[in-house]
Amino acid sequence: MGPELAGVLQLLALIGALALAYVPLGNYMAKVYSSRGHLRVEKWIYKAIGANADTEMTWPAYLRGVLAFSAASVLFLYLLQRLQGVLPGSMNFSSVDPAQSFNTAVSFVTNTNWQSYSGEQAMGHVVQTAGLTVQNFVSAAVGMAVAVALVRGFARSRTGELGNFWSDLVRGTLRILLPGAAIAAVILVACGVIQNFSGIHEVGQFMGGSQQWNGGAVASQEAIKEFGTNGGGYFNANSAHPFENPTPFTNLLEIFLILVIPFSLTRTFGVMVGNVKQGYAILATMFTIWLSFVALMMWSEFAHHGAALQAAGGAMEGKEVRFGIGSSSIFATSTTLTSTGAVDSFHSSFTGLGGGIAMLGMMLGEIAPGGTGSGLYGMLIMAVIAVFIAGLMVGRTPEYLGKKIGGREMKLAACYILITPALVLVFTAASMALPTPPHSMLNSGAHGFSEVLYAFTSASNNNGSAFAGLNANTDWFNTMTGLAMLLGRFLPMVFVLALAGSLAEQKPVPVTAGTLRTEKPLFTGLLVGAILIITGLTYFPALALGPLAEGLA
Repeated sequence: MGPELAGVLQLLALIGALALAYVPLGNYMAKVYSSRGHLRVEKWIYKAIGANADTEMTWPAYLRGVLAFSAASVLFLYLLQRLQGVLPGSMNFSSVDPAQSFNTAVSFVTNTNWQSYSGEQAMGHVVQTAGLTVQNFVSAAVGMAVAVALVRGFARSRTGELGNFWSDLVRGTLRILLPGAAIAAVILVACGVIQNFSGIHEVGQFMGGSQQWNGGAVASQEAIKEFGTNGGGYFNANSAHPFENPTPFTNLLEIFLILVIPFSLTRTFGVMVGNVKQGYAILATMFTIWLSFVALMMWSEFAHHGAALQAAGGAMEGKEVRFGIGSSSIFATSTTLTSTGAVDSFHSSFTGLGGGIAMLGMMLGEIAPGGTGSGLYGMLIMAVIAVFIAGLMVGRTPEYLGKKIGGREMKLAACYILITPALVLVFTAASMALPTPPHSMLNSGAHGFSEVLYAFTSASNNNGSAFAGLNANTDWFNTMTGLAMLLGRFLPMVFVLALAGSLAEQKPVPVTAGTLRTEKPLFTGLLVGAILIITGLTYFPALALGPLAEGLA
């Protein structure tokens, strides 16, 4: 079997598995967020934190809950790292430096999971399990809660209430993420992923020095790392490390875990607004973009010119030989089109165009299918933009799901789509203009520029993957990427929740002969076009200086 055919068969198996999970998982998540009852353990949690889970919140109150919880999480994780040197179970690792502690705390709380450190050389069991793994759960649950609040904004009318943040947070964690991750962790252990609390072992002498390996609760972190679209690896090599990802089957399983919640949330959306066809339209948009990017990535990596590449069957540099080009291309596309950031190969070693495709996937806003929650609310914002464009074309007040898209709604949507590109371009420009930051670049020229552009694209979009050619463990990059992650996560949430509150207050508009049918293929095509055009106009000059210049050289 040739490598191209193997890649296609893996892609078909992945699509089949996602299709089987779509309806039951989507319906289950809709039931979780629509239920009025509370589990006993949930009641204990509400009592412990002093929250009244039955109180409905307006969008400012919901936002305050998001920000308060996230601020407390950043502080807790920062202190945990700074105190690591005196905590038990830290494997004799010293406390983490202040700049890196700030960067890592922000990274995991914002669901970015950008890592400027080597996990096996910096973080002990306490920080890994009590800090990073916990944030993998709750940061994903925060994103899902905000998405559900926006869905309620479309579904409700004549009210400013969007649900209860504390209830949505706890339910998403206990009823969705925890059981799913537990099942995935058991499968990963059965397939060879390690799960223990052992220390550092010397396994032999190599080239005059000893080789050391860490143990750790890897399977439990790996499961939620993918299922919650987090991406932070226990080891520096991430999912290219055999302790995290030992076989081609676990590699395909991890890709499935990355994609299953974001795709299935479109079903949840359709069920909660009372029209599953609307969910299928959003799903079709996400799937069209994702499949197109996978095909482009495979083509760029298999068909690159050069005698050595042709003899190897494609561009094998930076690829894990256990998985090959096809599986690595699917993983790279899926992780950058979601907010995951996990890698099973190194994107800096991809071809110029291949690296550009990975970067462009993040620049779209990670909406195809995006992160746990963030992908859905990002796509719904783009749907609002698309119906506004359609309204301008026909001279009619735009409507979406029975809600008018007026001046206030468009201002909020415009702010949402502008904030992330502004962060990416401003931070990249500052890094290239100042004398010191370019010293972190491994390469010069277009590829070196791509390393910096990729870093701030990843941080601002809360992705977390790296080009693997940039030394990001400096005060400048730790601080600036930390700020980019904070602003890139929470400023868009302000606009999403404000838009949800505005929509929930509206009176539904009856469907007429002139209403745009947003469940039809025509709207799907319009939405795909709007996404690509907006992204192209925003980022094309920067891409032309980096991956396009390298790919065409």
